Amino acid sequence: MPTGGRHTLAQFINTARRDAPDDTADIDALITDVALACKAIARRVAAGALPAGTGGTGRYNVHGEEQQPLDIASHELFVRATEWGGHVAGLASEELEAPYRLPPQHPRGRYLLLFDPLDGSSNIDVNMSVGSIFSVLRAPSPGVDAEPDDFLQPGTAQVCAGYALYGPSTMLVLTLGRGTHAFTLDPVLGEWVLSHRDLRIPPATREFAINASNARFWEPPVQRYVSECVAGASGPRGVDFNMRWIASLVAEAHRILMRGGVFLYPRDSKPATRHGRLRLLYETNPIAFVIEQAGGLATDGHGRAMDVSPTALHQRIGFAFGASEEIRRLEAYHREA
Repeated sequence: MPTGGRHTLAQFINTARRDAPDDTADIDALITDVALACKAIARRVAAGALPAGTGGTGRYNVHGEEQQPLDIASHELFVRATEWGGHVAGLASEELEAPYRLPPQHPRGRYLLLFDPLDGSSNIDVNMSVGSIFSVLRAPSPGVDAEPDDFLQPGTAQVCAGYALYGPSTMLVLTLGRGTHAFTLDPVLGEWVLSHRDLRIPPATREFAINASNARFWEPPVQRYVSECVAGASGPRGVDFNMRWIASLVAEAHRILMRGGVFLYPRDSKPATRHGRLRLLYETNPIAFVIEQAGGLATDGHGRAMDVSPTALHQRIGFAFGASEEIRRLEAYHREA
């Protein structure tokens, strides 16, 4: 085989569907379309400032964040790759206030696609890793235009989720609810090749990631947890911890999948983040699905993140995920408080 005996993404999802006869060929085709969008974004990211420069555009998304040229280009690539095939009934993007309604000439399908087209775009100007995140839900009314409330489903309803990481190598991490698997883009063949099957997160770790500049705004359980980690071998935990922070959810998740750890972005007392920073439907839910399928846990601090019932398309929550022993400890501190 040209891939050295490894499965391509197409071979993998075809085999996975044979093992799950309730799935349809539409999910295979939708994953293929998403993977194509990620290939196109990878090429655009690799070009850096050459096509359109860097810096802000003077345009702002629904969250009040200034859009980078790559934010806009990545959103358009996702839409163009997935709107036409008849596999989706609607799309929802971080860059749009309301769900995207498909053009009338395209057929409507049985799935909903939610995505953050370029996570970590604040890292673009300094050439750090960025990524794309996606989540697939079943459309309550297949074959017709999706309504805004159709997207308000808990993470447990996800059919498929994953992310692409645009780093030294381009990788696609995917779960269909039967384990978490990673594919590396072979730049010669132009194929996604299965490079990491059944990723597993160790239950224990001595590494955590958090933006420590917000420490004064954290809730007491988070302050307690982090202070114990920072205290190291002389503190109540009796061991030394390392701290990491990349400011890219995809990059943080990928590091934890590959070598373990725990990530925290809790809600805090600042007005903008009193409910949390990360978006439930197209950031925390897909990452939580990927993490849980790799043996880790994901929480809003009080319970399972994927059990949260969404009330708005761009709803934010506090979020922590990774090694199961650390997430259980963090939840215990919240209960005690």
